[in-house]
Amino acid sequence: MRTSTRTLTRRGMLGLGAGAAAAAGLAGCGSHTSSGGSHQAAGSGARPSASASGKPPARPIGDGSTAYTGKQPHQPEAPVPLEPGQTPPQFVVFSWDGAGEVGNGLFPRFLDLAREHGAHMTFFLSGLYLLPESKKRLYDPPNNPRGASDIGYLTDAHIKDTLAGVRRAWLEGHEIGTHFNGHFCGGSGTVGNWTPAQWRSEIDQAKSFVKQWRTNTGWTDLPPLPFDYDKELVGGRTPCLLGQDNLLPAARELGWRYDASSPGGRQVWPVKKDGIWDLPLQQIPFPGHSFEVLSMDYNILANQSLNSTKAPAHNYPGWRQQATDAYISGFKRAYETNRAPFFIGNHFEEWNGGIYMDAVENALEHIAREKEKGGDIRLVSFRQFTDWLDAQRPEVLARLRTVEVGQRPAGGWNAFLKEAPASGSTAPADAA
Repeated sequence: MRTSTRTLTRRGMLGLGAGAAAAAGLAGCGSHTSSGGSHQAAGSGARPSASASGKPPARPIGDGSTAYTGKQPHQPEAPVPLEPGQTPPQFVVFSWDGAGEVGNGLFPRFLDLAREHGAHMTFFLSGLYLLPESKKRLYDPPNNPRGASDIGYLTDAHIKDTLAGVRRAWLEGHEIGTHFNGHFCGGSGTVGNWTPAQWRSEIDQAKSFVKQWRTNTGWTDLPPLPFDYDKELVGGRTPCLLGQDNLLPAARELGWRYDASSPGGRQVWPVKKDGIWDLPLQQIPFPGHSFEVLSMDYNILANQSLNSTKAPAHNYPGWRQQATDAYISGFKRAYETNRAPFFIGNHFEEWNGGIYMDAVENALEHIAREKEKGGDIRLVSFRQFTDWLDAQRPEVLARLRTVEVGQRPAGGWNAFLKEAPASGSTAPADAA
């Protein structure tokens, strides 16, 4: 029986300071420079004719930092509603906070892994990772000094690597969300105290750094990012999972479809908050303990090494296995019972010898093997999962929400969804 739950956020890491944080591998969190958020509109005029290949040519947007290149490739077929008596798919979303490549090869490593197993992921890009430190005063963070950031700016070489990773990710079918900018988790300037208007400023600035990296860097010899970020950006995750309540009004104004900032969610089917899908990190079994742990690399680290990113190496093999088993246990519990979606959060980091990156890879490969056995398992991005949710009948989703963590539907899936009751009604569930 679980007696407690530890869902630590990353506040403890922020005492490292910006430079130390970057050295510790906090590239996944994002540091930020704000430009007053001046957005340049997409070019007007007649649309270019399609090329001989049938694919429309790139249409530059604004200063050419981004371009419209047509529909995103490598997307799943359009989702359809569940049929009566059909078992829901098991959705698994791997997501990455910050999505900065700092020379450790982690961005291409996990793009390669995803391609090998037919997986799609969500990369929550920190806007500051496309802004040179020399231009950091373009960033005007709410309640913080101009140019400030609780995580380090990237070098020019690493900005170029990040651009290459983001470009490749989108072309291979992954989602580019946002992790905002300066990652302020403590003190009076914490994102937890920002107003909806301040969140809107932060979002506008994050978008501007993506849409104007060419102007801000002066680099004209690199290809544009192949998407219109105003249209592609439909969700994000806040720093340290703080500030969601005031973020949501701003997100709703922008037409966002989901937010992944809630901490400590249970492994059940999601609901909407303020008209936006709430897709939280989840409490999952933590092998060897009576409490559960949040489904993110940092929270596992915090429970294993008390926030240390360089603990004694003799612990690494056991901790690597424990982290792997935690992810697999969370997947297995959902897959074998209520089929609730399973969400995993990560950073491109090398904490404790890189054991958490190994654990993520091991877990993904385990899930892929289960998929190969014939199970309806879908490794998708948050946007793709949201597409599926929006295609379902509301009464079916309401029925799914009645099945608790670790429970199976009464009478089995064939009977459970044959006559889904009206929204808000309940139905019994059998313990697994």
